[in-house]
Amino acid sequence: MKSIFKKIIVWILELEARLIIRKYKPSIVAVTGSVGKTSTKDAIYTVLAQTCHVRKSEKSFNSEIGVPLTVLGCQNAWSDPAMWIQNILKGMELIIFKSKYPECLVLEIGADHPGDIGRVVKWLKTDIVVITKVSEVPVHVEFFPSVEAVLAEKLLLVKSLRKNGTLVLPADDKRLMDASKDFSQNILTFGIENQATVMASDISFNTKVGTTFKLNNGGNSIPVTLPNVLGNQHIYPVISAAAVGIARNVSLIKIIDSLNNHIPPRGRMNVVAGINDSVIIDDTYNSSPDALHEALKVLAGLECSGKRFAILGDMMELGKFSVEQHKKLGVQAVTSCDVLVTVGPRARQMSEKAIHFNSSSEAGEYVKGVIGNGDIVLVKGSQSIRLERAVKILLADASSAEKVLVRQEAEWLAKK
Repeated sequence: MKSIFKKIIVWILELEARLIIRKYKPSIVAVTGSVGKTSTKDAIYTVLAQTCHVRKSEKSFNSEIGVPLTVLGCQNAWSDPAMWIQNILKGMELIIFKSKYPECLVLEIGADHPGDIGRVVKWLKTDIVVITKVSEVPVHVEFFPSVEAVLAEKLLLVKSLRKNGTLVLPADDKRLMDASKDFSQNILTFGIENQATVMASDISFNTKVGTTFKLNNGGNSIPVTLPNVLGNQHIYPVISAAAVGIARNVSLIKIIDSLNNHIPPRGRMNVVAGINDSVIIDDTYNSSPDALHEALKVLAGLECSGKRFAILGDMMELGKFSVEQHKKLGVQAVTSCDVLVTVGPRARQMSEKAIHFNSSSEAGEYVKGVIGNGDIVLVKGSQSIRLERAVKILLADASSAEKVLVRQEAEWLAKK
């Protein structure tokens, strides 16, 4: 019954979203990929918000329900039929009456299963498509026949792009750059390692300052500071957002001004104060092989007057690649930190040198008893491992959890 109800709701919401887009004709920027979709979407919003009335997908509203809900400007009603009816009525109101509607929509488009993007492309036409890196072992690969099938699904979003639209791609992803030869639309690129339309150079990470780098475009080289966050994981979204700004004729000065005030989403390599004068790198939003590899590189390269800790949880939805990837990242982990703590049955396979726990809270309580002045603690795992619970235990100010951690809403806190 729930399945039938969901299908009816999705059908109605998609119909309303299509009619609303046809009526108000907003410019649409769509973001997909395997790594950093939400961070990229948020950075694009920051760049465009200075120049026009723009709306973005809330949190990770990237599903067959989340995308039309963003178009309607409604919240997820979860299991509340009355709220779903309210959402539908709001959509009808936008269709029937003239309302002030955003000039631009920034939509995150996910692909958890085959056909997810294909369904969206059937009704959504876009002006700019941004594809972030597609990992060699991407998250959700468990539900696809192959890694190549994941890449093909992501590339389907290009079919939504108008003929005069712009495709924004990572120059450091060879497979995506190779695939770009098949597309006729205007292409802009962003990168760190390879030549691109927008490049980052002179990169530095510091727990006191955050991330600093120079943004390079068209002969200009301008310094950017991203306070309280670390890693290339934050640079790629920012330079891709700059490319989107360029595609929409936003001046480079305005782009840099907005990026210097950008507040990245929580749970993505955020630096927070820990107990006993320690530093926590909170990367608890989610995990995948590529993202964990980058996080461990950052941890290993930081100046540290104490010990380096890594609390690492399961990486989910890797299917047949799970054991291999956990062991591979385990080898990197033991060389990147002094103390490795693992959480979950999959993470147990990382290393025999690790101290293992079955729950995030147990791991947090253990580390709480051993960390001290100058120690740095990286905390990262897939969403279902709920490693934000470990971070909460380690916060210098526990009362700040609601402001600094992911999944602090009542619905999440009620989950076991």
